[in-house]
Amino acid sequence: MKMSKTEISNAAPRLRMVDPAVRHPEIRFESPMHGGMALQLAAAEARIAELQSALREAYKVASRDPLTGAFNRRGMEEAFAREAARAGRTGRPLTLALIDLDDFKSINDQYGHGVGDAALVHLTQMIGEALRPTDLCSRLGGEEFVLMLPDSDCAAAKRALVRLQAELAVRPVADTAVTLAFSAGLVLRENGESLEQALARADRAVYRAKSAGKRRIVCG
Repeated sequence: MKMSKTEISNAAPRLRMVDPAVRHPEIRFESPMHGGMALQLAAAEARIAELQSALREAYKVASRDPLTGAFNRRGMEEAFAREAARAGRTGRPLTLALIDLDDFKSINDQYGHGVGDAALVHLTQMIGEALRPTDLCSRLGGEEFVLMLPDSDCAAAKRALVRLQAELAVRPVADTAVTLAFSAGLVLRENGESLEQALARADRAVYRAKSAGKRRIVCG
């Protein structure tokens, strides 16, 4: 269909407005929603970061003993699985120490449970100071603690615990005259051994340490 000159003249302005970027590729048109979308994206990223932080905090609460800050049973199991897998890959030793405070009941009976709680916190802090950053501390329950010492055999772990015993003997619990001592059982994790199996061996070593007069460190 042919168009008249008048129709062509009227249509020309509209045709020129169809896509000016075709004739002028350097021209870029920003969507009026561009700024709003950027703000929405920034808000979404901030919300994601907030949720990730909350999840990390929730995990920390779920895996830590609320009194001492040491790993709880769940945290200990996860740490053991990780360290045992690493030891299996590298062939490096992994030693577990089961620590049982000596005469802890008498501390509670004589000074009260407040001092007993302070004693547990004190022990945890002393462990953190005396051992390496790579060594892990878990509270098994009551006055029992489990240490995981990667890249340490029983002889090296025993030397570390002897140093810890010496520090505890001269540094009393805060605002008291109470000093702490412990009996400990050490076991070198065997290939394929579960946490329960290793702890059972460590528990038998603790029993031997207690039977020998307490304040002993026995390698099982």
